Amino acid sequence: MDSANASSSGPAEAAPPAIAGLSERDGLILAFERHWWKYAGAKEQAIRDQFQMSATRYYQVLNALIDRPEALAHDPLLVKRLRRLRAARQRARSARRLGIEV
Repeated sequence: MDSANASSSGPAEAAPPAIAGLSERDGLILAFERHWWKYAGAKEQAIRDQFQMSATRYYQVLNALIDRPEALAHDPLLVKRLRRLRAARQRARSARRLGIEV
């Protein structure tokens, strides 16, 4: 905890920097999504521990967040990757419903 305080140069930098239009929680969610998880269960547990919400609610918040232009401006690479993954999952679900192999 001391190392986090030592690296900040002022009170505004004590927490993750606020992005215009994004709340602190939104910034933390984007930072959380930058991590790669080896096991799915570990990510769900980390979501519960860090954000005090279910994985379902977390993904609802995340999906709404990546649709916002502020999130795209903050981290375009991450947001575009998450949008691309979401679109691929939607296409796969639609194909399964229609009985089409993708």
